[in-house]
Amino acid sequence: MRRIIFFLVLVELTSGILQGYYTPILTDIARHLGIHDADVNWFEAGQLMLSALAVPLLAKLGDVWGHKRILLVSSVLTALASWGVVIAQDFTSFLIAWALQGFYVVWLPMEIALIHSRVRDAPDSAARTRKAAGILVGALEFGVIAGALASGSLSEVFAGSLWLTLTIPAIAATLVCAAIAFGVPSDASRAPAGRATEGSGKAQEPRRLDTVGFGLLTGALLVLTSGLTFVRLNGTAAWWPWALIVSGVLLLVPFARHELRTEDPLVDIRMVAQKNMWPVFLTAGLFGVSVLGAQAPLSTFARTDPKIFGYGMGLAAGQVSIIIGVYVLSLLIGALLFPVVTKVVTPRWTLVCAAVLVGVGYLLFLPFHASLVQAMVNMAVAGLGSGALVAALPSAAAAAAPAHRTGMATGLTNTTKTIGGAVASAVFGIALFTAGSEAAAGAVQSATAAPLAGYLTVWAVCGVTALVAAVSLVLVPRNAFADPQEVPSAVVV
Repeated sequence: MRRIIFFLVLVELTSGILQGYYTPILTDIARHLGIHDADVNWFEAGQLMLSALAVPLLAKLGDVWGHKRILLVSSVLTALASWGVVIAQDFTSFLIAWALQGFYVVWLPMEIALIHSRVRDAPDSAARTRKAAGILVGALEFGVIAGALASGSLSEVFAGSLWLTLTIPAIAATLVCAAIAFGVPSDASRAPAGRATEGSGKAQEPRRLDTVGFGLLTGALLVLTSGLTFVRLNGTAAWWPWALIVSGVLLLVPFARHELRTEDPLVDIRMVAQKNMWPVFLTAGLFGVSVLGAQAPLSTFARTDPKIFGYGMGLAAGQVSIIIGVYVLSLLIGALLFPVVTKVVTPRWTLVCAAVLVGVGYLLFLPFHASLVQAMVNMAVAGLGSGALVAALPSAAAAAAPAHRTGMATGLTNTTKTIGGAVASAVFGIALFTAGSEAAAGAVQSATAAPLAGYLTVWAVCGVTALVAAVSLVLVPRNAFADPQEVPSAVVV
């Protein structure tokens, strides 16, 4: 098990680099491509939407073909897309490459599923999975810190050569393919469909991929995000983009009905509806609003010059990386504390407290956003809760899911998280751009920077959604996600 954890730690270090490296230089990327600050949100929206489409499919394939195999395939796709980001020279090509880079989102769910499959028969399987999840998320956040600090420094070293700065994450993504191929063993108890299992004279029945369900889900999400895109392009007064958004939501109804009728569905709706599962997936979606949707606005706000616009912090890329570093350091602490805290209180209340911390951290931005110190304090509070949630959600889903649905359950936590982040990124882009069009005081502002009202909206939405997630988690059975022997030792709240 230690050998597996070691190589999976390398994978999560790379995942962290990909997630942290670009944030301090988003403004530089926007200027290089000649786009508005609000348009940066569409990079995240595109990547997160691809992730939302790809993760359910890849998670299902992991349950069928093996989690290690899907981990390797997704790493190769991510590496190719990372090199695409390096060579892209215009908004469209950069958006496509950036979106395709989102295959890395399936890494953590596949890793948790792979680990859980190896410890499933142990009496303390839930605790061991939580401990491994904490280590992996800790590695991820360390990678984010390293990536953010490196990009902030290298952007100054390679000033004028943005493509050279962008090669670092591409190299890391390429190296991780070798780490997975040669260092991560195949799933312990998984035999390819159609082959006989050890000690059995029968071949396993081949499992079919739910292509109809995938098509219905893809169509619903594409219609939904198209509506958000057209609201951004045509303004909030046009009625037909809103009709597209409503249609996208309604298309989820035939998807759900099909999944309920399918013997081996892409998404097990009955599993999702269980009282110890649906609050986890709802929390993941609401958590995605802040952890995935709010990072670009934070970066552009910090880079906005208060002497010109009357708000912002006027920070350089290196200083923005300090904020990101503090945030990710608190994420790291939160992830590592998660398995420790669950020995004192139940996992359910650990999740509730983590969601409350996220909400409080973002709501603090409403009155306190004028200085670097204020931003660091706010992000430290939100980061403690976020780190615990990143580690807790997939391990909680794995503990509650049936053995043959582990990959699906852990994948769904990331799917709902990325859907929440994708919708939030699009909505935040609309809020920042629309408010900018209405409130801009001058030509310079309307051409580059979004207004303060848009940023206040972003932070308020992030805070409220996190608190709603905390309320939903209170509805989970009090001893959910815990091993049987853990219940007496935990504080029952």
